[in-house]
Amino acid sequence: MCNLYRLTNSADEVAQFFVAIAQDMRVLPGNVPEEVYPGYAGLVVTEDSVRPMVWGFPLALTGAKGQPLKPKPVNNARTDKLSGPFWSASFRSRRCLIPVSAFAEAEGEKGSKTRCWFSLPDAPVMAIAGLWRPTAEWGEAYTMVMTSANETIACLHDRMPVILPPHSWQQWLAGDPHQALSLCYPYAGLITVDSTRVPWAGMR
Repeated sequence: MCNLYRLTNSADEVAQFFVAIAQDMRVLPGNVPEEVYPGYAGLVVTEDSVRPMVWGFPLALTGAKGQPLKPKPVNNARTDKLSGPFWSASFRSRRCLIPVSAFAEAEGEKGSKTRCWFSLPDAPVMAIAGLWRPTAEWGEAYTMVMTSANETIACLHDRMPVILPPHSWQQWLAGDPHQALSLCYPYAGLITVDSTRVPWAGMR
């Protein structure tokens, strides 16, 4: 599952990249970091805007004595779980695109894992399928949709984000659930792999 990604483009640049699906796309203000972690803000593209939301739907937790604990951000939604109660309302009516320059997976042996980045060689930004909803805890929140890994990703993880080519953007945003679900398959294009020595344990 993806627990770290980066976006090196500004909100205005993202709006220009997605202008084909919204000629008058609004860019709403908000500070977002270049590297995005669960529970922190990232940019999200809807049919008419680019705006920051918190990465992860809040999952209510309770302690051993029934006391409420800090919610956990659930930042990945498996394709085979989209009809379940946690995701279904958002999948039916609140789908979005998540602009990403590259996403990371952990590589190496336990205790010494490092960050391995994946990006598209022919595009500065990839559009990852997402869901969003308003929350009482964090305001608007979003999650990535995950599918089975392709051959490039499978050596590190059995799942990967759903990467949508430009001709599928509008269908994901505005199509019915059956049409949207038909887009949730492993990416078939080329993916650039960048193995690094940066420790995975350095994540927040």
